[in-house]
Amino acid sequence: MQTHIATTPFGRRPLTLGQISNQMVARAAPPEAVAHKWQVFQHIREAREALGATDRALAILNALLTFHPETVLTGTSELVVWPSNEQLMARANGMPATTLRRHLAVLVDCGLIVRR
Repeated sequence: MQTHIATTPFGRRPLTLGQISNQMVARAAPPEAVAHKWQVFQHIREAREALGATDRALAILNALLTFHPETVLTGTSELVVWPSNEQLMARANGMPATTLRRHLAVLVDCGLIVRR
């Protein structure tokens, strides 16, 4: 039985040690950890430049967050969403597919999302 979903680099990019480190930190979240997703998103927006994220990458992150049904994120819940590119483009106000993929890669590089 497989208990792990493999992560992949985006496009033809290699998997970096930083991405592996981010994945380990994400897996090590304590079960009692609780965060309100929109408060976390607000903090990310405020720290956008320090994180290296673009405004369009944050629009994609906002769209991804709308696919997660819960407002409160916990260390015990699965924080995975599976939107299609078409659904994600629609929630990102019709962003073109090439732009969507480029800014998803920015989110992965910043360590804000893990691509599976």
